[in-house]
Amino acid sequence: MVEFGKLEREIRVDAAPDVVFDVVSRPEHIRMWWPDDASFVPEPGEVGELVWGDRAAVERITVVEVDRPHRFAFHWVAPPDELPGADNSLLVTFELEPSGDGTILRMTESGWRERGWEAAVLEEAFHDHERGWDVFLPRLRSYAPSVVVR
Repeated sequence: MVEFGKLEREIRVDAAPDVVFDVVSRPEHIRMWWPDDASFVPEPGEVGELVWGDRAAVERITVVEVDRPHRFAFHWVAPPDELPGADNSLLVTFELEPSGDGTILRMTESGWRERGWEAAVLEEAFHDHERGWDVFLPRLRSYAPSVVVR
């Protein structure tokens, strides 16, 4: 049986950690590789949203950690009408490590078992997110080298 405790991905990006940090933590860059729109302030405790389609899917996020250029984390996928937090949502963490003239990006999405979902719902959601990250992280890898940090 597969354990659905933590979803992890690691990619190498041909851009410096400062650039990759902006790409994963600033709405104007996030919308270039992940959702269709993003609005939030990248500061701990700030609440914002990620939007797909014409508001067909909207997820609120709560920024948890901003440690430039090493780590960016946020909670998301909370129950409707609840702010995402430690006890009711998933935690996405991007950890960045210099690698030559590029960056190793480690993405972890945790909190799956703690959501209290039925096994079938948990499995379906986990696999849906696996498929999603497998589409969006390569987009990040392609987009980041075009970004110039101001």
